[in-house]
Amino acid sequence: MLERIEEIRGEASAAIAAAGSSAELEELRVRYLGRKAELTGVLRGIAELPPEERGEVGGAANRARKELEALLEQSAERLSASELEQQLVSDRIDVTLPGAPPRPVGHPHLIARTTRLIEDTMVGLGYHVAEGPEIEHDYYNFTALNHPPGHPARMLQDTFYVQSHPDVLLRTHTSPMQVRSMEAKPPPIFVVVPGKVYRRDSDATHSPMFHQVEGLAIGEGLTLADLQGTLLAMCRALFGAERELRLRPHFFPFTEPSVEVDVSCFQCGGSGELAGGERCNLCKGQGWIEILGAGMVDPNVLGFVEGHGYDAERVQGFAFGIGVERVAMLRHGVPDLRRFFDNDVRMLEQFG
Repeated sequence: MLERIEEIRGEASAAIAAAGSSAELEELRVRYLGRKAELTGVLRGIAELPPEERGEVGGAANRARKELEALLEQSAERLSASELEQQLVSDRIDVTLPGAPPRPVGHPHLIARTTRLIEDTMVGLGYHVAEGPEIEHDYYNFTALNHPPGHPARMLQDTFYVQSHPDVLLRTHTSPMQVRSMEAKPPPIFVVVPGKVYRRDSDATHSPMFHQVEGLAIGEGLTLADLQGTLLAMCRALFGAERELRLRPHFFPFTEPSVEVDVSCFQCGGSGELAGGERCNLCKGQGWIEILGAGMVDPNVLGFVEGHGYDAERVQGFAFGIGVERVAMLRHGVPDLRRFFDNDVRMLEQFG
């Protein structure tokens, strides 16, 4: 019996050392140490042996079992580490590669694209693109733009003020850059100023934050006709080469005279009627769509920068402001201003 135990120990030790996988090692454990294994049967039959043989045979069998269990544990650790290394190599993922399936490459937001179109159009007309601070002083946002004390635009229900600094606010238009630009450069000056502006207003056609492009041209001999020609070129670039303009008298504190600018409807061609004789839903049957405000720069505004070369007796010019969201809504048929800021991919992907 002792010889057979030694044979089992030697055979099992060699097989365990030669095992090449965890599955093969488990098969050997069952074969040599399982319930039906020969060594297990020897241990169970100890009681049937003569008393003088029980101690020696039982001790040899237990030593063989413990040795094989230790060998199995060592081999299991060795094989587990080896198999893990192989798995890591075979399952390696290059995280720099695109996903599967790869996501389509993104594109500029519709507001950014519309802003760039306006900028490109004005640069083509000889204008320079300028940017200014979104947190502005009352002086540049109101005072230097001919907004007297008590003007409705200064009221809390229209403007976001910084609580600890009542003369600091979120700019309500990009017009403060008119004065800042003239302070930085003598005439002639031709600039457009894109950027975010802020007002206390929120509904389907208004947002507390929106985008505007301001235009300013100052030089000798500029007239309302130059303003009309400039805006006509811009509107035709935005809405089609057949567009016409209409100027209507209006009032803005920093221009005099001031005008509201309408563009002929590009859906009905300015007739007010669609092909089937129905009233055009875009221009409400008027044939014209209000698009922006403009006018000749008020001499009072030039008075704030007279020391920088802007003598109202020698130079004059015009200014205009156009809402980027309104242009984008009209060009692309977006019914609600808030869709631009909802970050709904279903809406944004339509304009790739």
